[in-house]
Amino acid sequence: MHVPGENRGRIMLYALSTCGWCARTKDLLTNLGVEFSYLYVDLLQGEERDRVVREVERWNPRLSFPTVVINDAKVVVGYQESEIREALNA
Repeated sequence: MHVPGENRGRIMLYALSTCGWCARTKDLLTNLGVEFSYLYVDLLQGEERDRVVREVERWNPRLSFPTVVINDAKVVVGYQESEIREALNA
């Protein structure tokens, strides 16, 4: 899914549909007005789910959620409001 907003680079949120911290992270990104994409990993199936799980593991070997990847370089694991704000203002 894609959320329109100010382009601050490529922002990808990997989340679970049932995760409260994931929802808070998504709300934070929305409230900051930045453009981002997100995937609910638990709602994917088959090969697509396997591919996305491998993608998340590359950034976050513990495979925990939420995982935010910014510009294919900076990774923020968990709901870390100040870290996310700082990364987006850089």
